[in-house]
Parts: sequence; structure tokens; C-alpha cells
Amino acid sequence: MSRQLRYFEALREAQAQLLATDPHTYLIGLGVPGPTGIFGTTKGLQEEFGAHRVFDMPSSENAMTGVALGTAVMGKRPIIVHMRVDFAVLSMEPLVNQAAKWHYMYGGKLKAPLTVRMIIGRGWGQGPQHSQSLQAWFGHVPGLKVVMPTTPHDAKGMLIAASRDDAPVIVLEHRWLYNIAGPVPEEPYEVPLDKAAIVRPGRDVTLAATSYMTLESLKAADMLAGLGISAEVVDLRSVSPIDIATLVQSVGRTRHFIVSDTGQESYGVGAEVLAAVSEKAFGSLAAAPIRIGLPHIPTPTTPALADLYYPLARDIARAALKTLGSNRALPPDDSDPRKWKDVPDPSFTGPY
Repeated sequence: MSRQLRYFEALREAQAQLLATDPHTYLIGLGVPGPTGIFGTTKGLQEEFGAHRVFDMPSSENAMTGVALGTAVMGKRPIIVHMRVDFAVLSMEPLVNQAAKWHYMYGGKLKAPLTVRMIIGRGWGQGPQHSQSLQAWFGHVPGLKVVMPTTPHDAKGMLIAASRDDAPVIVLEHRWLYNIAGPVPEEPYEVPLDKAAIVRPGRDVTLAATSYMTLESLKAADMLAGLGISAEVVDLRSVSPIDIATLVQSVGRTRHFIVSDTGQESYGVGAEVLAAVSEKAFGSLAAAPIRIGLPHIPTPTTPALADLYYPLARDIARAALKTLGSNRALPPDDSDPRKWKDVPDPSFTGPY
């Protein structure tokens, strides 16, 4: 049987192996050496590799991202962690105006191998300033690579590939993924930063998704299977670049397309994917494609509003039935209406 690791364990192992094999790699971020170790992803690494390789930083995201960038230009391979993507907003200047552009501005003679881990997504009523999914911001910037690994296997392989890449790479991790388990090889390995993955083959409709929404799409595919509908699920994995070729091939088979993103529906990754698929596979589409994302309002904190704000598997399944022109109905939702849906499962015990 393949070795099983949880998502957070896979990320920790990736960083441990990078620190062990490359003396130029170091790890920095608010809470990195703390007792919780950023959801467990950095726990114990300072004790293992020393405070000169794994260390905390002041609450000054802009300055410290600039420091990490400066060391990257001088030959280091820093991994900087922002415990919330919301905090990384303070570091947009060194990321957008500096890191993303230096390779181009200096005629390819300067590189900035900077890896930035950012945590996105919902959970425990984190609200407007602690639970955004801003991948569309970073994906919009030429020169930045942006990935969103979903499985433990991809979390390890994509983080290793990101750290070894000569371009600046944004790695976005959804907090609801940290406790999912899956097969992860023990040795270091890389997963390409530019390829989508077909995680469930199907023939009737393509369900493409980013990050945690891939898991919701798999649940939706199970619901649709109960109605005799075969859904193909595609994990985008990367949002810059987007692997349009894989999506076009899938739509060529299924002729129907849904894309689900953890971010805003308006001006978001889903909108870009929908536009690209419509341009390149219009002749294959038998019906209008549909994008699913967050409404164009700030993230609510209260349980009642949060339960309405976030789309889940049933929303994806309903969208699939709509684009298929089917009048079949999903079985009733038998979940407890009193349960706050802002907690994914009993293992999720807190906001950190």
C-alpha cells in the first residue's frame, strides 16, 4: 500500500527535504517556528535545521518580502509564508513591481527564485480580512507563476518544483485541505507547475475546479452519477499558466463545461477559464458553459450568511444539470440544518 500523508505533512516534508538538500534554501514567516507551526506545515523545522535557516519575522510583510526577494537575487532560494493571503496584500509592491518583472527588465540575466506560500479560504467565520481567495490578482501579473495544489501528492511535488524554479512562484493553500490524506512518495519529486490533472474521467460534462473546489466537484460527480450522468473532473492545479489544452480536450469529449473557483465569480479565475474555453472550444460546446464562484461582496463572518455565501457540491451538480438541459432532480439534502457548514469535518478544530 502506498504511504499516506496528510496535506500539511506533505508540505512539511517538502520543506524539510528542500532544506536538507539545498543549502541556499531558507524558510521565513510569521509563526513559522511557533508552537502550531502554521497548521503543522513548519512544526519542528527550526529545531531540525537551526534558527539561521528557519525563522520568524517582524509583522512587516512588505519589508520582509523585499528582504527575501533581495536574497533570492543574490543566490538564495527563500520560501516565505504568509499565514493569510490577506496579509500578503501588504507585500504586493515587491511581488508585483519587483519580483515579477526583474527577469524581463534585465534581459533574462537576473532571476528571482522566490517561493511564497499563502493560505486562502474559509473556516470558523474568518470574515472579510482573513479568508479571501485572491488568486486572480496574482494570476493577472505577468512574470508570476501561481499554483493551487489540491492533493497531498501535489502539495509536496509542486512546492518542491516551485522552490527549484527560477521564477517567483505563488503557492496558494486552502485551509480546508490540510487534514485530507493521500499517497505521497517518500523521496523528493516534482509536479509540473503548468499542467492540469484529470482526477475523474467522464463522458457527459466537464467539471473543472481549483483547490478545495476540486473536492466539491468530485462530490458533485458522485451526485450526478446517481442520476446516470458521467462527469469528468479536472483539477486545474495551476492558474498561471492555465492548462487550456487539457480543458479543450475534455470539452471535446463531454461537450458541456462547468468551472468552479474558490474566489470571486466576477473578474475571477473562473471567468478567465470560461473565456478561454469558449474561444478555443466553441464548436465542441453543446450548451452555454457555467462558472461558479463567490458573489461580489466581502466575505461574511456570521454562520447564517457564510452558509449562503460559499458554493458547494450541490451547486455544482445543479449547474451541470442546467447546462445538460436535464429536468432530473437531486435527492433531498439530508444534512443537519443546525450544523454550521463553515467547518469541513470534525478534525478541523480551530482557525490556525
